Formats: sequence, structure tokens, C-alpha cells
Amino acid sequence: MNVELAHKRVTVAGAARSGLAAARLLAERGARVTLSESQADVPLAKPLEEIGVTLELGGHRLETFVDADLIVISPGVPPDQPVIQAARDRGVPVIAEIELASRFLQGRVIAITGTKGKSTTTALAGRILATAGFKVTVGGNIGEPLSAQVGLSTPDTFHVVETSSFQLEQIDTFHPWISVMLNFSPDHLDRHPSVDAYRAAKGRIFENQDERDWAVVNADDPTVLEMARRGRARVRLFSRGGSIHGGTVVERGWIIDRADGRADVRLVPMDAVHLIGPHLVNDVMAAATVGLIAGAAPAAMTAAVDTFRGLEHAMEFVAQIGDVRFVNDSKATNVESALRSIESFERDLVVILGGRFKGGDLRLLREPLERRARAVVLIGESRALFRDALSDVVHVVEADAFDAAVRAAYSLARPSGVVLLAPACASFDMFRDYAERGRRFKEEVSKLSHEL
Repeated sequence: MNVELAHKRVTVAGAARSGLAAARLLAERGARVTLSESQADVPLAKPLEEIGVTLELGGHRLETFVDADLIVISPGVPPDQPVIQAARDRGVPVIAEIELASRFLQGRVIAITGTKGKSTTTALAGRILATAGFKVTVGGNIGEPLSAQVGLSTPDTFHVVETSSFQLEQIDTFHPWISVMLNFSPDHLDRHPSVDAYRAAKGRIFENQDERDWAVVNADDPTVLEMARRGRARVRLFSRGGSIHGGTVVERGWIIDRADGRADVRLVPMDAVHLIGPHLVNDVMAAATVGLIAGAAPAAMTAAVDTFRGLEHAMEFVAQIGDVRFVNDSKATNVESALRSIESFERDLVVILGGRFKGGDLRLLREPLERRARAVVLIGESRALFRDALSDVVHVVEADAFDAAVRAAYSLARPSGVVLLAPACASFDMFRDYAERGRRFKEEVSKLSHEL
């Protein structure tokens, strides 16, 4: 669905990747664009002035918003900011960057969401489709923003898009051909006012689908099933537990397509899966299901899975010093994600936890840590929360600096344990983002390796 933008006054809120891409797309479509950003210094925004974008840096002016014909917001910009609310009160439409981009796409959208596993599933689904010979773009909440992919869109393109709750809460007509809901647990409660609001934002991935579309959902997650039932798309289930009559399951060493009335179809052998952690099998199953719907052959799925070693900062094996292994799961930014990471190991675990807490129930970590962990090392501004929740079931060590945390964890894990970075928190109290935190972890491990 294209939209006429020539000479329209459009304000883009937020000058991170998505905002920059949206501003460029809008300017190329003839809009009069103002890019408004609270930070005063945004070097990557400067080139946009050459194509006519006005930069408003160091704060948001009320007039820039209330006098606009349209506002496009980056995922990192809270939609309840006073200037945005004032514009809404004036009747100015407010949409997400993915909503804007989707209006210019020619190809079909495959949108993937969930509390945990979005990036891994998005990357692997894109690899499966590309290996099968389809034209594919991959991005959204990872990689290239969707607005940056509009120029590559053709009628036969599959746009595989990771979608966060921050993006979905401001959609209007965004219409995936295939939507994927991996799982649901409380997260981002520092941004969303309640768990219900977070769930409602996630559930919007289904709302514009119709009977010709597909909803790929985790049959082992009751909340996900309930959200999918409210949509109109055809539901395709996957279940690692295997307790479904039709869908994608694991059986006798294979990921298979099970359906009533016909023989099972083998899709991917389990020995082709090289990811750390049984929970990541769910992501492989979801990606394989996307490939199945799109028409990828099992051989292409298997080839793609066999060469996929996961993403940086997502259960990433870093190094082994002596018999101590180091695993980087910096993307585990919520309690549920950290729980799944911890449950991937049987014993002798030392977990680095902490950062900027986003909400959730820390009691979920007590039993698995008591059974599997030698100790936890706490970092960041939430140390007291974790100490109060966990100190009676697991040995707790606190570190004032990140390098000290890594070294303490190594000492506690010797001679043959696992050091796991799974913070259960955002990184913003100590780092720019989870990626910087993960890279710093790897740097500290490398330093240790060279010293010993």
C-alpha cells in the first residue's frame, strides 16, 4: 500500500538506525522531513542534510510535532512523550518506522516476534529462504531497518523482519504474510506500563492478517496460543514437546512436519543443529516452519541449519581457558531469557547477572541456580535486587567493575566450570547496548587467556 508524501511535513522522532533510515526514505519520496533527536551530537545524521532533511538536535520542539502532517517514531522513542501526545491530541497520525516502510514494499513480509529468540529465528529463516533460492532481505530490529530495504523490494522478495513490541505498538496497516510468535514472558516493564500492555503490543503482529496468511506459533506457550486465536490467519503450530497432532515437532532425531492423514515429512536432522541450549531448538523449528510454508525444500533447510552457528551475543561460545568454558549470552536482557540460558547447563555454572532491571520475577532463577550454579557474580545498578532474591540459595559475589566480574567468575568456575554472561537486565547503566557489553566480555576473556 503506497502513500503520497510529496510536500507533506513529516517529523521523524529519534535518530538511531531506524530513524535515520525513515528520514532518508521520506526525503526520497518528496516529504519535507524534520529529524528530531534529544541528543545534541549525532554524526550519522549530518549527511541527511544534503538531501533536504532538517535536523533538530538536542531536544524536541513542540511545534515540530503538532504542526506535522505525520510523525514517524523510532523504536527507542517512548510514544507517550508529551510532544508526541500533544500531536496526537491535534489529530496528527503517529506511526512506527516499520509501518512506514511496509507501505512501500512490493514483496511479502515475514514478521517474527517473541520475548526470546527473535534475532536467531529471523537470521536463520532468512538463511533457509536464501539457501532455497528465494530473494530475501533480513532486518528490522536487527541489521538493516526495514526502511532501508524498500529500494530492494520486488514482488518476489521475502522481507524477513524481526519485530519488537516497541515497533508493533505503533503499527496501523502492517500486514505480514507469515507472522511468528516464539514465546511470551514479562519484559520491558521499564517502558510498557504493565504486562497487559506489553502483551497487547506483541499481539498486534496478528491483527491485520487475514485467512490467506499464516501464524506460526509455539504450541507449548499458552499465552502465545491465546493471542494467535484472536487473529484470522491460518495457525501453524510448532512444539518441542511434540504433544500436537499437526505441526512441526521433534521425533526420533529429526525435526519433522507432522500432519493427520499423511506420512510425516523429515525436515532437518537434529545432528545438523549446532546451537548451545535446548531452547534454541524452538528457534530452529520456527525457522524451518517458515521455510516449509514458503516452499523451501528440506535439503535447503538442512544445509542452512548445518552452517548456522548462531548469532553474536546469543549463547555464543567465546573461549576455553584450561577446562573453563566462557559463553556470551549478553542478549539475555530479561529474566525469562536468563532462565533459559541457565537451564542449558547441568552443573558447575557461574553466572554474571545484573544491569538495568526491566522487571520480571527473579524468583524464577532461584531453583535452577540452586541446582546448577556454583555462584553468581552481580554487576550494575540492580545488584541489591539480585542479592536479596538469590543470596540464600546460591553463593553471591558482587563486582564494582566489569573486568573484576569476569575475573571473579573465572576464579569461581575453576577448574572445570562454565562462566555464563546472562545478565537478565538491560545494559544501559554500564554500556551503550547489549552488543557493547558482549564485546567487552569477550575482550576480558581474551585478556585472561593471554595472561595465563
